[in-house]
Amino acid sequence: MLTKAPRGTKDILPGEVGAWTHVERVIRGLCDRYGYKEIRTPHFEHTELFQRGIGDGTDVVDKEMYTFTDRGDRGLTLRPENTAAAIRAYIEHKLYADGGLQKLFYIGSMFRYDRPQAGRMREFHQFGVEAVGEESPAVDAEIILLALDFLEELGLTGLTLKLNAVGCPQCRPAYRERLQAYFKEYLGELCEDCRDRYTRSPLRILDCKADAAQPFMAGAPAITDCLCAECAAHFDAVQSYLTAAGVSYTLDTRLVRGLDYYTRTAFEIAYPPLGAQSAVAGGGRYDGLVEELGGSPTPAVGFAAGIERVLLALTQQNLLPEEPPAADVFIIALGAAAGAAAFPLLHDLRRGGVRALMDYAGRSMKAQMKQANKAGARYAVILGEDELRSGTAALRDMTESTQETIPLADMVQRLISEVKG
Repeated sequence: MLTKAPRGTKDILPGEVGAWTHVERVIRGLCDRYGYKEIRTPHFEHTELFQRGIGDGTDVVDKEMYTFTDRGDRGLTLRPENTAAAIRAYIEHKLYADGGLQKLFYIGSMFRYDRPQAGRMREFHQFGVEAVGEESPAVDAEIILLALDFLEELGLTGLTLKLNAVGCPQCRPAYRERLQAYFKEYLGELCEDCRDRYTRSPLRILDCKADAAQPFMAGAPAITDCLCAECAAHFDAVQSYLTAAGVSYTLDTRLVRGLDYYTRTAFEIAYPPLGAQSAVAGGGRYDGLVEELGGSPTPAVGFAAGIERVLLALTQQNLLPEEPPAADVFIIALGAAAGAAAFPLLHDLRRGGVRALMDYAGRSMKAQMKQANKAGARYAVILGEDELRSGTAALRDMTESTQETIPLADMVQRLISEVKG
């Protein structure tokens, strides 16, 4: 047990980290262009934050949270998502004091007790954005465009965008009643979870994977038939903005997402070749969450993307960049005296911006050349007793298989010039 990671977690090894940093570079560059600033919140929060924010009766709260009591008898939970935590930080630190729209993004680990599968581990990673303080449907459209731009900038193709309107506290009660009236005659055919949802949160029935194939699901009332005038106008405007931006989408009246805080717009972006785990990003508007968590009524909208699933999609389309060589220069020192002379040379190269390595074990010339090749070094500096006596070193171009003798005093500047151009 001590030599295995816990079930549902995964080490990201040195050869894999480059793919992650590639995705993170795209995220940070894109968020900078859109004007979103990074926020970092704790990995655990008070349990009540998620109970109130996500909603009792959701699978996340009822079945999937990692909750524990600390030594001060406080209930704490590893964050299963980050919107509630970002809004808690928004309220606690009075980010609203500047007025106007607060635009935040985050990258980090989330935790859910779920069956581990490709693209979804118990510790998983999300990139998310939150736009807090503006009710304009243009902000909904901006959030959706940012999500699409993120995925498309990585090179992904074949993406699908689904939209729905999930109403507001004014129009949702009427829809809730229509759903309960419709599903009443099918209660005996619903799964156990959905029979519980029937009373507590009937919209969740539409989100159930176990009952998705039931014939009667197709006839369930559509929430778009129950929208109030304000929600309908908002949804029409979101669609108009997306159409003006040249974005294709489909309407899906069963798309409700898995969290109770959503209002008005809900959306999901999928990469269909991933099959059952095809959703790579999703989100929507949550105008009641700030008030629910103790703040003033404040409109907000956001999304999150699962980084593991994005990486799976990138792998399928062969879009991950090649791992760069580990070194530009490898110093081959033959003997203790050469090793002592090579060490300050190594340091000077690194200070000059050159990725430089050397062998510390005193291996043979042949073994060190193998190391240089394995590291992908373009240049090898060969330093032995003869070179030390003459104050020179051999500089070998590993690509061209050419070699020349260079004064040691000139070596650092020569290599900086060669490597950095």
